[in-house]
Amino acid sequence: MTRQPKTLEEYYLSKPEPYQSCLLALRDIILSVNPAIFHVRKYQIPFFTYKDKKLGYLWLNGKKLMLGFCVDKQLQVEMNSDVKPKDKYESIQIDPNVDLNIELIRQKLSYYLALVDKV
Repeated sequence: MTRQPKTLEEYYLSKPEPYQSCLLALRDIILSVNPAIFHVRKYQIPFFTYKDKKLGYLWLNGKKLMLGFCVDKQLQVEMNSDVKPKDKYESIQIDPNVDLNIELIRQKLSYYLALVDKV
């Protein structure tokens, strides 16, 4: 049985290279965009929140590294009382062997931060 890392730092350090370095770089990029972004462990993966709303996550599944963005369901207007909103996700697959597209990551983060700020 594999022991699950308990802390965020253990999560990052338990990953093999080049994934570990890429995850740490992504974390630093995300946190540098806005000081109000918080970094927590949720659903057993690194998760980022902004003003108590879901913002995004980092997920390594096998050899697939994903940077995901989230539109929190609390930001969505209910159209019909019978249909409840769900979180909406968008993800970018990251190749850890290629330079990160920092500009694209920052643009996406800015877009999702602006959605939260509208509320």
